Amino acid sequence: MLAVATVALFGLSGCADRPNDLDTYYDDPAPTPTVEPTRPSVKPQAAPVPPSTAAPVPAAVSAALLTDEDVAEEEVVPGESKVSGCLTGLTRGTSRSTAWSYPSGSMLEHQVTEYTDRDASDVVTQAVCEGKKLTLTRQPGVEAQRAWCEGTTCTVLLAKGKLVSALSVTAGTEARATDAARRLLPIVVRRLRSA
Repeated sequence: MLAVATVALFGLSGCADRPNDLDTYYDDPAPTPTVEPTRPSVKPQAAPVPPSTAAPVPAAVSAALLTDEDVAEEEVVPGESKVSGCLTGLTRGTSRSTAWSYPSGSMLEHQVTEYTDRDASDVVTQAVCEGKKLTLTRQPGVEAQRAWCEGTTCTVLLAKGKLVSALSVTAGTEARATDAARRLLPIVVRRLRSA
């Protein structure tokens, strides 16, 4: 009897740290989760911003550029500037451009470029644009003036001092583009003369 009591005692002591459930008796006890020590959060510091390598836009360029107020009567909304056609050859100087869209889908774009190495009138007289010549009224205070229409896009180039002011209108028809260019010409000239 003593032998049976000893076996029972040893048998029960083997189960002392396990739950009394036959389904889990032979399973390993669930591991206790280990908690890693928390580290203080460190916010990454922003990399220092390098100084701008782009040259600032000259005040004269900004002053000669059309504004939303200048084109308000055209009933346009700001659009995406896509320098193309005649305007692509004028980007060797310091330039800025802006664009607007008409409700009809027509586009209006204006670009002003400053040339420090030559007169703007040389740039305008030497510009080569595709299309047919567009005759516009000669504007006072402008040293050189040329205009072309290619398809339904009309482009006007004006020069004063070191500045070239380029207006481009793309419409549904050449006649509509020409009309818009004629309406906007005095406004473009006024901005160029004030620069």
